[in-house]
Amino acid sequence: MAEQGGLEGSQPVDLSKHPSGIVPTLQNIVSTVNLDCKLDLKQIALQARNAEYNPKRFAAVIMRIREPKTTALIFASGKMVCTGAKSEQQSKLAARKYARIIQKLGFPAKFKDFKIQNIVGSCDVKFPIRLEGLAYSHGAFSSYEPELFPGLIYRMKQPKIVLLIFVSGKIVITGAKVRDETYTAFENIYPVLTEFRKVQQ
Repeated sequence: MAEQGGLEGSQPVDLSKHPSGIVPTLQNIVSTVNLDCKLDLKQIALQARNAEYNPKRFAAVIMRIREPKTTALIFASGKMVCTGAKSEQQSKLAARKYARIIQKLGFPAKFKDFKIQNIVGSCDVKFPIRLEGLAYSHGAFSSYEPELFPGLIYRMKQPKIVLLIFVSGKIVITGAKVRDETYTAFENIYPVLTEFRKVQQ
């Protein structure tokens, strides 16, 4: 098991932190911030070129920027949700850029209570997994209904994280507020995955 998956570049993995040798890649960060002022969404949609607003469909302006490639949902209350960033720093930078855009449109926007709400990571253990066996032996945490969804949904208690586990060995890890929870959850599940490794005939 010297194979090291999911690494940016090829720097060695810190095995004290990632005993499996695999570091989950962060795919999406969801953050929120309070601009702390009331916003006129129609005005924003008319003035900002990267914005769309369809109040019948959704009560927020949807705004996008290219760098970092993200999408923001901006509500009349001044609350904003930022999605799509690949790291915490990028998420904060993007949120600041949206706040700056709103300021430039003439609103007294501030930048209060920035918070990471969800981190989604993924990785590939590079071997197939017997989901039936895993679901059976970890029944309290698992829900597996292949005709509804091809993955096994594993609700870990500590840390409180949800993992989607696929036959292929691909894993999606969601629900973390800090990236270390993503890593811990994966290391917790890794021995279980190796136990239910599918042997190729």
